[in-house]
Amino acid sequence: MQVLDLDRFPLDSPASSERRILVERCQRDLAKRGMFNLEGLVRPRALAQCLDEVTPVRESNAFTHKRTHNVYFRDDIADLPPDHPALRAVETINHTVCADQIPDSLVCKIYEWPPLARFLADVMDKADLYTMADPLARVNVMAYGHGEALNWHFDRSEFTTTLLLQTPEDGGMFEYRSGLRSDTDPNYDGVARLLCGDDNEVQTLPVTAGTLNVFKGTNTAHRVTPVQGARERIIAVLSYYEQPGAMFSDVDRLGFFGRTV
Repeated sequence: MQVLDLDRFPLDSPASSERRILVERCQRDLAKRGMFNLEGLVRPRALAQCLDEVTPVRESNAFTHKRTHNVYFRDDIADLPPDHPALRAVETINHTVCADQIPDSLVCKIYEWPPLARFLADVMDKADLYTMADPLARVNVMAYGHGEALNWHFDRSEFTTTLLLQTPEDGGMFEYRSGLRSDTDPNYDGVARLLCGDDNEVQTLPVTAGTLNVFKGTNTAHRVTPVQGARERIIAVLSYYEQPGAMFSDVDRLGFFGRTV
């Protein structure tokens, strides 16, 4: 079985002109839109295997991550009073399977495949990217049922890599606001306007199952709208870092996964 469509996306051919053209295309998308997609990277049969392997664990032993939070996932921001509208509380709920629950799964094998990390590093113009050492956080598969959503937030890592495994019947749309803040300007008033629904630069990204998406989540606010219908939205989050050995803190593990080990 061919897992990835390497005819259209020659990730494993570093010296080829086709891969160079793909890298350049992804770099242009990243510069213009703050993200890029490899639509249909995972082939349908492989996608079905990913779901078959994850589903029993998700149904029996997923952690229900339900919490009220602000866009920063932090209790307070030093520059802001507690009642500032940029700290408006929102609610997120999903069902998370961690990497240590599916160590031999195809999702984890895709994550650990060296040419993928090498390709991402080339697009991001980095010397190297490494898989995480954290046994829980390195790969997460998240399911969203009817009425469930991932609310507005910024990511802590510079960029986020996701692989959509299953689309819902309706809803569950990925919405994002590129460049809402910068490394030098937190733009708190702009964040407040976004949370109040008063931002006309919010964009919606239709994504099909099997698509790899990479976006700059540090300064791009984003969310997944509530899912509608019986079919869940299921997505894998693949975490890479510039330095080897990256780990979450116990506080972060407890907040996102309900356990530290």
